[in-house]
Amino acid sequence: MFSKSSNSPSGGSTMATGAKHTPFSIIGGDVAIQGNIEASVDLHIDGKIEGDIACAALVQGPESRINGHVTAKSARIAGVIDGSITAEELSVEASARITGDVTYETISIATGGQIDGNMAHMGRAADLKLVKSDAG
Repeated sequence: MFSKSSNSPSGGSTMATGAKHTPFSIIGGDVAIQGNIEASVDLHIDGKIEGDIACAALVQGPESRINGHVTAKSARIAGVIDGSITAEELSVEASARITGDVTYETISIATGGQIDGNMAHMGRAADLKLVKSDAG
């Protein structure tokens, strides 16, 4: 029934198990995490997260829920986020529901995608911070 092959873990091949050099990590739909997440690789989330997320690229599934701040170089949002988002490239899918401030370099919003919060371009947000710090 089971056979040893060069694709088995003992055969030395790389598997997506969280080992070093894995290009992405997946949090499945049956997983709920309370706490902050930091990943140096891409992150795909289908589960529920109560905490802040920082990663290279985020892909959020339509059934996923995130309560916290998201920071990523790129983010494709399809689920619910209750918190702010900072991403250079942001894609808001039709099923996405975001409640919180959004800071972006480039953004696309599919018909039906919802954002309830302030939106600011990264260059404009930096300008606002400069003005605030100069004033006082």
